[in-house]
Amino acid sequence: MDLLDSMAEAAKGMKAQGVRMRVISENLANAETTSTQKGGNPYQRKIVTFKDMVDKTDNQEEVTVDKIQSDKSDFILKYDPSHPAADANGYVKMPNVNPLIEMMDMREAQRSYEANLGVIDIAKGMLSETLDQISR
Repeated sequence: MDLLDSMAEAAKGMKAQGVRMRVISENLANAETTSTQKGGNPYQRKIVTFKDMVDKTDNQEEVTVDKIQSDKSDFILKYDPSHPAADANGYVKMPNVNPLIEMMDMREAQRSYEANLGVIDIAKGMLSETLDQISR
């Protein structure tokens, strides 16, 4: 049934955005997490990548999480010679997490999640209306 397929595809999109939200939350929670060792690396931001694939059973395109990988951008150096993780020059490597970017990514993921939820609501309403028409 096409409406049920639409609901299933939207649910897969919601699941992918849920994974993205979890990773963004992890990034925000660790935005200030430094190394416990002198001169060591801090928390490294993670990025979710998606891929399009075709479901062989119904020949439908769908988006799934491809992988969660580390962001290879540079760490931020902060001068704090009293910090336990400071290197010989007094610099502490801070995570490569920008809370503003994370919040923008979170808002985008939320909007995508809501759009998929809207598809489910519309399909559910159409199914309900169809059942009402049949039962009359």
